[in-house]
Amino acid sequence: MNNTEKFTGKAEAYSAARPSYPNALFEYLKSELGVDENTVFADIASGTGKFTQPLVKMGCTVYAVEPNDDMRGQAELLLSGYDHFISVNGSAENTGLPDDSVDYISAAQAFHWFDPQLFAAECKRILKPNGKVILLYNSRDEKAPLTVRLAEICRRLCPNFKGFSGGNSDEDLKSFFSGGFKKITFKNDLYYSRDSFVQRMLSSSYAPFESAPNYSAFVNELKSLFDEFAQNNILLMPNHTYLYIGTV
Repeated sequence: MNNTEKFTGKAEAYSAARPSYPNALFEYLKSELGVDENTVFADIASGTGKFTQPLVKMGCTVYAVEPNDDMRGQAELLLSGYDHFISVNGSAENTGLPDDSVDYISAAQAFHWFDPQLFAAECKRILKPNGKVILLYNSRDEKAPLTVRLAEICRRLCPNFKGFSGGNSDEDLKSFFSGGFKKITFKNDLYYSRDSFVQRMLSSSYAPFESAPNYSAFVNELKSLFDEFAQNNILLMPNHTYLYIGTV
């Protein structure tokens, strides 16, 4: 299965249960970067529109570039009423956008799926002069007892689990951001009901499909984990959002 197909059949769960991004991040975009209704974004691997939607609501023109039909279709259902939302069937390495056409390129929870060299070349092609790239990750606190237990369950019951995608090393990013980059951290703790926690985990690329023999065991262990850690039927997952901005 290639990277594009890994989220096929998961779009509805992804849209419903994946976390959004903190208000402070969008205040930063406005106050520090001057993002406004005249700003043009290419949101790459935009999925169901988790980062696209708040940009569109800020008035930005957003080219939402997504190669997976299910994920792109979910975003179109959500955002097709906005005339400055443009859905694009394309990839990080081949967006199909014109040269020198966007002020910012964003990739939320997605850079680890890309070919960095080909993506950097595409960024250089479609960015306007002085344009920048923004990479975003929601990242669990991997030392928190809940996260440690959750990783153990995933390692045991999800054959494709390689660890949680919480960002990239500074060394990896130095080679991508050839012109340098800045990292900003925002606190973004996540709160789940029992159902939304299970749905969040089932939206992961490595989660077993319902037809898999280990599906029921995975769901049951998630429910037991929720029951162990939840207080007043709400589960708190310590989380930060990392924003990396720089030039390529």
